[in-house]
Amino acid sequence: MPKPAPRQFEVIRKANVTPNMLRITLGGDGMNTFPKDQASAYVKLMFDNPDQEKPMLRTYTVRAQREDEIDIDFVLHEDGGPASRWATECKPGDKIAIGGPGPKKLVDNTADWVLIVGDMTALPAISVNLEQLPADARGYAVIEVLSEADIQHLAKPEHVTIHWVVNPHPGTNSAALPNVVTALDWPDGKPSVWAACEFTAMQKLRHHFRNERAIDKREMYISSYWKLGINEETHKSVKREDAETDQAA
Repeated sequence: MPKPAPRQFEVIRKANVTPNMLRITLGGDGMNTFPKDQASAYVKLMFDNPDQEKPMLRTYTVRAQREDEIDIDFVLHEDGGPASRWATECKPGDKIAIGGPGPKKLVDNTADWVLIVGDMTALPAISVNLEQLPADARGYAVIEVLSEADIQHLAKPEHVTIHWVVNPHPGTNSAALPNVVTALDWPDGKPSVWAACEFTAMQKLRHHFRNERAIDKREMYISSYWKLGINEETHKSVKREDAETDQAA
């Protein structure tokens, strides 16, 4: 099946969710054909790529969707790339082309309990995962943020406990998130595990889940959303090589 043509969106408004997370609300003509119920799905934002025929693509999560708008949250970096710079500089009325959406990745609500893990790049998807859980769900969410001021109030079931991990240097300190996860009390029953974060932290978590907790790959979604020091194009190649090595192991 051919990919749908990119849709043209318009910036409606923008506001800081926390000091290091900026929410851009998009609408306009693109919403006329955008599928419904795409919160947590990924989209490809398209930016001009000097001297290249194809645009530069950056992957982001749909944080929320309403009848005529979607929200996309951007983590702000001092050395931000094209998407972070665009988010900081854009103003209402600006246009942007967006590809997708791609498939949603959600925890299995029929599992005995859930474990949801990620850093700020995964926080939009984590938020949607928590919101869609049934009221009787139980388990943990472990979320890494840059500062205490970046801790958000998230809707969740009563018996899902959130552990916030403050790490001002994600990627450099890649053990911060895995260390909290490995120290958790492991409930009885079969879990559904969802994890997304920086590449090196992802590898540590994957090792723990597979080798120390014996989690079947069918009960786990785990992905790296970025890797310290490289752009998305290079990260995509690194992910592919890692997947091939992991399958061969």
